[in-house]
Parts: sequence; structure tokens; C-alpha cells
Amino acid sequence: MPEISARDLLLLPNLISYTRLPLGALFPLVADRPLPALAVLALAGFTDMLDGWVARGSKHATATGAVIDPICDKLFAMAVVVTLVVQERIPLWGIVALCTREVLQLPLVLWIGLSPRFRGARFAIARANIPGKAATVLQFAAVLAAIAWPPALTASLWAAAVAGVGSGVSYWIRQIRHGRGATAG
Repeated sequence: MPEISARDLLLLPNLISYTRLPLGALFPLVADRPLPALAVLALAGFTDMLDGWVARGSKHATATGAVIDPICDKLFAMAVVVTLVVQERIPLWGIVALCTREVLQLPLVLWIGLSPRFRGARFAIARANIPGKAATVLQFAAVLAAIAWPPALTASLWAAAVAGVGSGVSYWIRQIRHGRGATAG
């Protein structure tokens, strides 16, 4: 199993991931102005794509990066959602809709992290897949609706919730299959 390494913390892909932290701190300051808010969201989305591209291109895809990237993603997303809820631009039920995938993944992450049987399979969940990317796009669309097109908010929140369920289920299926393969050998 790949090891998490402190020396990997300063690799370029991880440095790019870290940029989402100050962007998360900036978002509440610009959230009430659509263009700056959309610019911060676009920049965060760009860094999310860029860090993976740089990691693969420079052969710096590491177990450390597989942990750093989603942590930075979640912290940025939390800053955005909390800001929009506080500003009453997303209803409280929207939090559940936007976090469906993460709610479904949490027991899986805990199970894998605590189960000696699945230790060799631990990082299968960290890799993105098509349903996960679709859920991310629909979560992003819901946030965009909250900022720039409120009439589309309810529909986009429901779409994000449905995609989140599909993504969460796909991660469970993939991890169980990966775990069976790891323990069969």
C-alpha cells in the first residue's frame, strides 16, 4: 500500500490543492457579488482539475496527494455551502442534497480505515470515477444556481442529491469489489 509521506506535502500538485484554502476564506467576502463569487468558484474548479493533471503529468500522483486533494476540496466546499446557507441563498435541506455523496462515503471510509481486512484496499475510494465527477458537476451547478440563477436552485439541488446517491453507491460497489480482489490473493 502506498505510504503517506511528509516530504510529498510540498510537491507542486499539493501546493496547487492548497490554493483552495485561501479561496475558501475569500468566498464569504465576495459571495454577495455574483461575478467575484463566480470567479472564486471558477478558480477553485480550475485548481481542482490542474492539481490532478500536474500530478499525473509529472508522475507526482502520491498517496499524500490522494488525501490532501479531497481535504482541500471539502474545506472549500464547506466554506461555500456555509456561506450560502448563512446568507439564506440555499435552504437548510440543500445541505443534505449537496452532501449526499459524502454522507454515503463516510461509513465506507471509516469501515476501510478501521478494518484490518481491507487495509490493502484503502485507497481505492480515493480515486475519482464518472459518477463522482457527475455528482461534483451537479453540486457545482447547484451552487452556481444559488449565486446566479435562483429559479434553477431547487431542481439543481435535487439533481445533485440524486447524483450524490449514485456516486456514493458506486464508491461502495467499487470498494467492495476491490476489497474482495485484495483479500482473494
